[in-house]
Amino acid sequence: MIEWLGQVLGVGWKITPAGGLTGDAYVAEKDNRRLFLKRNSSPFLAVLSAEGIVPKLIWTKRLENGDVITAQEWLEGRALKSYEMQHQRVADILYKIHHSSELLHMLMRMGKKPVTSDDSFSYVKQLLTSLGLMKHQEIQEAMKHLAQLLPKTRNQNLVVCHCDINHNNLILTEDSDVFLVDWDNAMIADPVTDFGMLLKWYIPKENWYDWLYKYGITPDKNLFERMYWYLVQDALRFLCWHAEREEPEKMAERLRDLKELNEHIRQFILK
Repeated sequence: MIEWLGQVLGVGWKITPAGGLTGDAYVAEKDNRRLFLKRNSSPFLAVLSAEGIVPKLIWTKRLENGDVITAQEWLEGRALKSYEMQHQRVADILYKIHHSSELLHMLMRMGKKPVTSDDSFSYVKQLLTSLGLMKHQEIQEAMKHLAQLLPKTRNQNLVVCHCDINHNNLILTEDSDVFLVDWDNAMIADPVTDFGMLLKWYIPKENWYDWLYKYGITPDKNLFERMYWYLVQDALRFLCWHAEREEPEKMAERLRDLKELNEHIRQFILK
C-alpha cells in the first residue's frame, strides 16, 4: 500500500503507517508539510469536513486497484483529557452534529436506515440468546427493564449519531479547535445514544443537568428513561462482544456495569 501511495503523491514524500486497528491510515511528510491519508474512507468524510467537524479534506483519489485514498490536513493537537469532556465546546460539537440536516441527508443518500429502539431490542435479544447468555440474572433483569421502557423510546427525532463518544476521538488543536474523528460507527438514531454515553463515563451525576443545559436541552423524565434504555442495551452489546471473543474478565466488568445500571433504574427510573 505504501508503494501505491508513493505513486499517487509523487517524489519526495515520506509515508509511514499512522497506527490504529485497521492499518488503513498513513502519515505523509514532505518539506515540513504533513497529510493524513486513509484508505477507503466513507464518502461521509467530505460532508464532515465541509461542516468543520473533522480536519479539512484536501483531496480524494482512486488508485488503479480500486481503492480510494483521502488526504486530510494534518493538525498538531492532542486528544481531550477525560475532565475536558465537561467543557462547552464538546456540547457544542455534539449539538452541531445532531442538528445538521446536511449530515443526515448524506447518510441517508449512502443508504443508512434509521435505527429504532425496536430494531436494537430485537437485535440484542437475538444476540444474547444465540450466545447462551440469558441465564445470567443481571441480563434477565436488564432485558426486563428494556422491555418495560421500550414504549418510552419510540417516536423520537432520529439524527446522525457518532456512537463512539470517548475522549480519544475528540482532538484539541493548537489553535483551540475541537474535531470529532473516527466515524466508522455512525448511524441515524436517538441523540441520547451519544450524550448518554458521555454523561455516564465522563460527567459526575451532580453535573448532568448543567451539561445538558450547555448542550441545549431541558432534561425531563423521558430523556433519562431513554438515556438509561440505551445505556443498558449498549452494555449488553459490549457484553456479547466480549463473549464472542472469550474474554471472561471483560465480561465480568460488563456484568458489574450492568448491575449498577439495573440498580439505578430500579431506584430512580421505575420508581
